[in-house]
This record gives sequence, structure tokens and C-alpha cells, in this order.
Amino acid sequence: MEQTLLRIEENRPLTRDILKIRLTGDVSGVERPGQFVNIKLEGLFLRRPISVFDREEDAITLIYRTVGVGTRRLSEMKAGETLDVLTGLGNGYDLTRAGDRPLLLGGGAGVPPLYWLARVLREQGKRVTAVLGFNSAEDVFAEEDFRKLGCETTVTTADGSHGIRGFVTDAMPEEYSYFYACGPEPMMRAVDRRAKTEGEFSLEERMGCGFGACMGCSCRTRDGMKRICREGPVLRRGEILWEK
Repeated sequence: MEQTLLRIEENRPLTRDILKIRLTGDVSGVERPGQFVNIKLEGLFLRRPISVFDREEDAITLIYRTVGVGTRRLSEMKAGETLDVLTGLGNGYDLTRAGDRPLLLGGGAGVPPLYWLARVLREQGKRVTAVLGFNSAEDVFAEEDFRKLGCETTVTTADGSHGIRGFVTDAMPEEYSYFYACGPEPMMRAVDRRAKTEGEFSLEERMGCGFGACMGCSCRTRDGMKRICREGPVLRRGEILWEK
């Protein structure tokens, strides 16, 4: 974990409640797809955890949803302003298990952390399939980003207004070597029931500290309680004890 000041280069809307922000500076602490950062916002006690959409040599890009006071305040910040950011948080995805045909499953705000993963897997020569799920056409983002990487990309919408009508589980292919999933818990539970291979889930949870001190984001696993911010946010299939 490293604390650093990063400069906002852009902060613009992609949909009605989704924004894309690009930050430059020392981002050496961000090492692996699946990690997240924790942003301090003036006047608020708790930092806001946001997953990393992509990383460059001296920049990171985040995509976030405005859901409360903190993210609304972040959405109002302009290019040229700086942010106090904790970087290199979380364990990230295990790329050694991907196999030749990895499957990426993202739902809504769970889509962003899969992009950097997809880019790295494509650079390794993997045949990547991405299934992205949203509520409706006006909520869709990053579809073309995945396509430009060369991913076999399918979009589902719950109301059928774009792509396939239904959920990500309705568009899962028959053949894949391993899966990586991130999204709402009901989606990931459905993926767990449907999946034919081993895989990993990236969990979303409210966090206090973001680095394992407060135990506020713990979840039940077969090995006892694990902190999403420290031992996660990525956990393997079969490890999580889903709440009934």
C-alpha cells in the first residue's frame, strides 16, 4: 500500500450515473488487475474504494458510479485538481489459472476491473470472451473498449433494449477454460451455480479503512472470515460461503 497525490486529467460521464476519471502521478503501487485504490475526499472521514479500470506507466483510469455523497463529490472535481489516494490495495486476479480461453463476466459497476485483466490476457495471446450485463441500453458502457482489445464481447440487458435480453448467465458460452466474475452478489451467486469450471469472484463491499485494520468488510469463507480489502477482493470459487 502506498499513499500518493494524483492529478486529475479528465473526469467525464459515460452514462447517467457512471463516470470515467484518469489520474496521473506515481502509480507504481498498482501492480495487478483486480486491485483497487482508496480515495480521500475533502470533508469526508472515510475514503472511497474504487477498482482500477486500466493502468499506464504513470496513470490509472477508474470508472465509478455516483451512489452517495462521496462519489457525487468526486464527480464534481475538475481536471487539474489533485486527490490523496492509497494505491496497491487488494490481492488482484490470478492470471496463471486463466488457460487459453478465459471467460470474463461483469455486471454493471462490476465491469470496470475486468478491462485491465482482459487487456493483459489478450497481450498474453489468450482468446478472451467477455459478457457484460446491464439493466438497459442507457446503462451500457465499455462495450467498444472490450471489442477493441479483440475480446469476443456480448452484452446483455435485463429489459432487452440492447444486446441479448436477460442476464450474464444467459450468455455464458459452452466452452471456456476459467472464469473471472465481478458484479452484484445475486449475479455472482447465479454464476457460481451455472459455471462449469473453476474461477474467481471479485467482491464489492463497503469498507472502512481499506487495508484490513477495521474488519468491517469481512465475509464468510470455508477458511473462516476473510477481509475483502486485504485477503480479497478476489476469492476463488468454492471459497465463499454465500449468505442464504
